[in-house]
Amino acid sequence: MNLRYNMLSLPVFLLTLVVCALSHAAQDNELKFKLKPGATGKLCLDCHTTFKDKLSRPFVHTPLKKGDCTGCHDPHTSSHGKLLAASTDKICSTCHANMTPTGARSVHKVVADGLCMKCHDPHSAANKFNLVKGGNDLCFECHKAMGETIAKIKFKHNPVTKGCLTCHEPHASGKGDVLLKDDVPALCIACHKTDRPNFIKAHMNYPVAKARCTGCHDPHGSDLPGILYANVHRPVASKMCNQCHEEATSPNPLKTKKEGYELCRGCHNELMNKTFSKNRIHWPVLGKGGCLSCHNPHASKQNRLLKGQLITLCGGCHKDTIRRQETSETKHEPVNDGKCISCHDPHASDNLYLAKQASTIDLCGTCHDWQKHSSHPLGDKVRDPRNKNLSVQCLSCHRSHGTEYKHFIPYPTTNELCVQCHEKFKR
Repeated sequence: MNLRYNMLSLPVFLLTLVVCALSHAAQDNELKFKLKPGATGKLCLDCHTTFKDKLSRPFVHTPLKKGDCTGCHDPHTSSHGKLLAASTDKICSTCHANMTPTGARSVHKVVADGLCMKCHDPHSAANKFNLVKGGNDLCFECHKAMGETIAKIKFKHNPVTKGCLTCHEPHASGKGDVLLKDDVPALCIACHKTDRPNFIKAHMNYPVAKARCTGCHDPHGSDLPGILYANVHRPVASKMCNQCHEEATSPNPLKTKKEGYELCRGCHNELMNKTFSKNRIHWPVLGKGGCLSCHNPHASKQNRLLKGQLITLCGGCHKDTIRRQETSETKHEPVNDGKCISCHDPHASDNLYLAKQASTIDLCGTCHDWQKHSSHPLGDKVRDPRNKNLSVQCLSCHRSHGTEYKHFIPYPTTNELCVQCHEKFKR
């Protein structure tokens, strides 16, 4: 009985400690700044009259509620705006120091950047935790595309309608990526009981309880029943899992019948033959993962079952190329928009860098038609003065993935570029 009483009293005791601490903090600030009694907060309201309205809101930040304005502001002078005692990206952490767990797997970008006031009002609000907006409306302020998609889709995942925080942590997560409260499938099976007959039947009797649910299902919702991603691999759509996997009754039901690209060859034989007839093959095709290096085997948001948008997918390996484009003063549209396959074949090619055409001039000319009527002399008959083994072509002067200079040239000015060949004009 005493133990139960003590446990019930603990929250009250802790709250009392916090109130006492704030009270002492206000007194300490009065002494620190030699302020008159009440000047830590009450005196401020004589000039800042609008704060009287803020005090009437349902949720008031504790320092303001206790009249301790000097908990965040210096009453005399400051190097920071609004006379803050520290910069806006650090002021909150002086009290709220443990918002990000040690070794967090994912951290909300606004938290990492110290932009607490993107979500919280530092004084008071109509919403719990001083949030500037309630529920999903706050999240969709930044994640607009997600909000628009969820509003339109036919089948909505129930937790999403209840609120993003059903599955996501708002600040950081120590257990899952993208701020998930737990990793998949542990998060999913907390609601979806995998031993129920309807669950087993829907998955063709395959033991998927430990599989990654988001390999097939969109966790936010979809226009397809079962909230499957928009693009479903035909064997999955036809419920023919045994086309790729061993039978559900076998000792290893989730094992694939073949490894790597050999598994895909059964249906995509023509594509495979075309790929292996080329002189240069994209190395992921030949890797252990084969086609699954870039494609999802079950379903995907992207066309062709790609694992993600091309700029993200290709950038997973070609980080230097994406980074170069991000810092480039002039953006090359195909790279900037993630249209890598406008110039490169993703599987194989007879040309260097898996280019779609042997001639760089012809490849660039598919978009830049200006070279058909006037340009610097180009072609096999025009030799590069710097190296007679090379002809002059577009890449002689431009870097197709960008540079830190205009028009993605490799020198700060056009003059510096031209005199690399036309030396007699050097000054």
